[in-house]
Amino acid sequence: MSSIDTPAEVPRPRTAARPAPTTLTWVTLALMTTASVASLRAAPTMAVYGLACVFLYLVPAIVFLLPTALVSAELASGWNGGVYRWVSEGLSKPLGFLAVWCQFAMTIFYYPSLLGFVASTIAFIVDPALASNGPYTAIVIMVLYWTGVWISSRGTKALAGLASWGLIIGTLIPGTLLVVLGMVFLGQGNPSAAPMTAANLFPQWTGLASLVLIVNNFLSYSGMEMNAVHVSSLKNPAKEYPRSMFLAMGLVLLIFILPALAISWVVPADQLSLTAGVMQAFDGFFSYFDIGWLTPIAAVALVSASLGGMLTWLAGPSKGLLEISRQEGYLPPFLQKLNKNGIQQNILVTQGVVTTVIALGYALLPNVSSVYWIFSVITTQVYLIVYLLMFAAAMRLRKTQPDHPRGYRAPALGTLCVVGLLASLAALCIGFVPSSQFGSGSVWSYIAIVGGGLVILGLLIPWAFLRFRKPSWKTSPATTPSEGEQA
Repeated sequence: MSSIDTPAEVPRPRTAARPAPTTLTWVTLALMTTASVASLRAAPTMAVYGLACVFLYLVPAIVFLLPTALVSAELASGWNGGVYRWVSEGLSKPLGFLAVWCQFAMTIFYYPSLLGFVASTIAFIVDPALASNGPYTAIVIMVLYWTGVWISSRGTKALAGLASWGLIIGTLIPGTLLVVLGMVFLGQGNPSAAPMTAANLFPQWTGLASLVLIVNNFLSYSGMEMNAVHVSSLKNPAKEYPRSMFLAMGLVLLIFILPALAISWVVPADQLSLTAGVMQAFDGFFSYFDIGWLTPIAAVALVSASLGGMLTWLAGPSKGLLEISRQEGYLPPFLQKLNKNGIQQNILVTQGVVTTVIALGYALLPNVSSVYWIFSVITTQVYLIVYLLMFAAAMRLRKTQPDHPRGYRAPALGTLCVVGLLASLAALCIGFVPSSQFGSGSVWSYIAIVGGGLVILGLLIPWAFLRFRKPSWKTSPATTPSEGEQA
């Protein structure tokens, strides 16, 4: 938003703008970060490994979550405009487009996996047997996605509050209830379905496939760079931001680890569904305590949180891509058109067509959990490109623009970036190794699906846009995107 101030109007914006940077405490920022990262959706994936899930969550938190949080804070405090601006300044504009494209493109596989979880959760209200039914899952995904597109295209501003309510209604309350029920269940002398001894602290080593378990958790921790834009709102960023991030990391780990353990206490690993595992655990606990009437209530809470998250994500990344494309001419005019509510409807509809085709994978492949796992891996692979570019850009900016004003300077930035780069690159490579979640399918089929998704969606399509773009594709003056447009 831009305006031209008359001399008489100059004092007014100065006065109004002053309080904003000092209104955010480090605890508030920690809670905001927790809300944007933590979720119960990934819990069944790690519950399969019982006590070893603690290790599987801690490793990526140290080598990926922490470097991402601190490095993105320095970038956000020095350059507004999100990941596009960071990578463009540090590397090049085409690579900046690649970064913001991947941030958008990963949602194409994210929505089918998220809505696959929603479909399985809804099944526990209607008929639990539907949770493993592929055609049912595909239909629910398509109906919910297109409903979300319709809602988003109307420019509904009430969606902004859904994320914060989703944390409370669909994550904190169900997660706490799950853990409390689990502890009471064990306290009454019932045996855990998964062994809880020191010998089970580490996952069984079965070669490279064991490492694949960690890869999915990289996606669980993604999104930290979105909240880095708020670092300048802290009174003392140098001290308060690291404190905030360590608190957020602790809260995120608790929300991820404790529900995963609770699920492993009541649902045997060989019976656990990756999409319906949370509801399987609730169903088991509710049946044991004879409060089965709570099952549909828990399902509604989880569904509302997931749908709220989908709606808040639906317009965000696509809006950032749209604004940058209008300034630099990265997308053809058809994809830049807005509807009467100012929403990038053509992008959402085009994305929906692709999402619909992908959703059919649930109907065509026999194992719903396998499809869910594949989509989760492809989502992670595409998003990791963003982090590879971000870490590389941060190192180069520290060298090429050392005196550029930064509200926060990450300690040992070079080390953080190297650790983050190596961890992201290792995760990218290991993602091509099928884990036990893939079932007994062909290894080469798995590599072809994951590799094809990564190359086509994450590399070939953005290359084609850059290769064939025309000067006439620029539809607005080049200006710096606002800080929140990548979120």
